[in-house]
Amino acid sequence: MGGARGAVRALELGARDAMILRCGRYRLSLERPVLMGVLNVTPDSFSDAGRFLARDAALAQAKRMLAEGAAIIDIGGESTRPGAAPVSEEEELERILPVIEALAGLSVPLSVDTRRPRVMREALAAGASLINDIDALAAPGALETVAASACAICLMHKQGEPGTMQREPHYDDVVAEVKAFLAGRIDAALRAGIARERLVADVGFGFGKTVRHNLELQRRFAEFAELGVALLAGWSRKSTLGSLTGRPVGERLAASVAAALLAAQSGARILRVHDVGPTRDALVVWHAFRTGAP
Repeated sequence: MGGARGAVRALELGARDAMILRCGRYRLSLERPVLMGVLNVTPDSFSDAGRFLARDAALAQAKRMLAEGAAIIDIGGESTRPGAAPVSEEEELERILPVIEALAGLSVPLSVDTRRPRVMREALAAGASLINDIDALAAPGALETVAASACAICLMHKQGEPGTMQREPHYDDVVAEVKAFLAGRIDAALRAGIARERLVADVGFGFGKTVRHNLELQRRFAEFAELGVALLAGWSRKSTLGSLTGRPVGERLAASVAAALLAAQSGARILRVHDVGPTRDALVVWHAFRTGAP
């Protein structure tokens, strides 16, 4: 019985800690869901098609998302869409460092979407305070890099590599397998000295999952609260939404907002989105109807 009570207590503490995300010098309240604005500085993003590759365009978009209500800006220099080819570390750094340095004075944390330890180190030195890693710190040296810093870390599940991950992904129980993977990576992070209040988990919608896998993960999303860390959901403009609606990537705003609200209702504390303003408005209305207060 003592072990069971201890496990329950650990979950309660984890749920409490998940209300605050510690990102370097920032303390981000997650009592209400917050928005992570996507800023792709790549020529081959599935959603932005290189619109923000130029530094000035990227800076303008970051400031626009901040004005619309973004609590985090997530900067990516390597496309990880299905079928994407990797880029060199040098090219990734050339894309992201000028943007990080120019935005480092903003009032919100800067996140960097990378899986490379060297890129993590240089991004953190330039002013980033959150690492968003689709490899969940699996690369040699990644765990140590984050542990040596004060940044937050988002650990994501994926099956396979971006170039091939959508070729017949298979699970016996997608929820159980994704949860077990994330629990293992959270444990590895904790053992490395990364505090629980610095941890975020992402089930990885669309990363080595079919439409049915994604829907099952969303349907049972609340079960991931058992991980005891903040949960991130990244549904924005994903191909599953296109499969459901029949709409191309540029016409998935309504579907993306609907999916974001479903994720928030199921316990997601961070919503990674391209369309910050419309999602923010939907969350305001959802929160008001849910609580009876603005």
